[in-house]
Amino acid sequence: MPRNNKTSLIQKIASQAYATFTHCSSSAIEDNNKVFLEHQADLVALLSDIRAADLKIAPPKKVSTSSPSVPPVTYMHICETDVFSMGVFLLKSGASIPLHDHPGMHGMLKVLYGKVSIRCYDKLDKAESDTERQFDPPLLAFQGDDVRRAALRSSGQFSEQSGPCVLSPLKDNLHEIDAVDGAAAFLDILAPPYDPDDGRDCHYYRVLQTAGKKSEQSSDDEAWLLEIPQPDDFWCGGEPYPGPEVTV
Repeated sequence: MPRNNKTSLIQKIASQAYATFTHCSSSAIEDNNKVFLEHQADLVALLSDIRAADLKIAPPKKVSTSSPSVPPVTYMHICETDVFSMGVFLLKSGASIPLHDHPGMHGMLKVLYGKVSIRCYDKLDKAESDTERQFDPPLLAFQGDDVRRAALRSSGQFSEQSGPCVLSPLKDNLHEIDAVDGAAAFLDILAPPYDPDDGRDCHYYRVLQTAGKKSEQSSDDEAWLLEIPQPDDFWCGGEPYPGPEVTV
């Protein structure tokens, strides 16, 4: 049921997101700054309570047919400041958001309806032996500099009953999101927002298959990622946000 509080829950989330991420340097946050962690815990608690009805959205009543002219993913913009951006991503049945990164950014994702599978990676430093690693199929000559060593940090499914999925500049920063068993939607907070002019552009990756025997130094959770252009079968459309007005 929608809440009847004078201040909407989504407004409280926006205000808490601003308080959490403003005036907080990256070094202080990564050093487990107590003030930041307290603010973050309050934001996670608010996000855990948000439901689709609070934003006046609902799962589609019928399965939409796939069409090359229909975007697999749409976005409802709620608000954006220099500190954070917030909106809702809606994934059609079978849709995926490809593996991508969030350079220097924090993020929180809370499923509103449906179910999504999320796989999160961390970038690792290159080892000297990585330059000689073989892949199947082999890389093209110009692709060598676009390979990144990474670690699979988490993999799981999230529903509206789940708590938020949280990422930071150094942990779980790369992720891919797949709708599971139907359409899905999630509230998304990024802090600070993407800004190519300030070094925060979105990059896409695909997981490479290694050729030959796995080395003893390699972990089962390690992967090699190739930076790629935005996949041709993925794009994001827009649609109006019908929920309570948010001001920050």
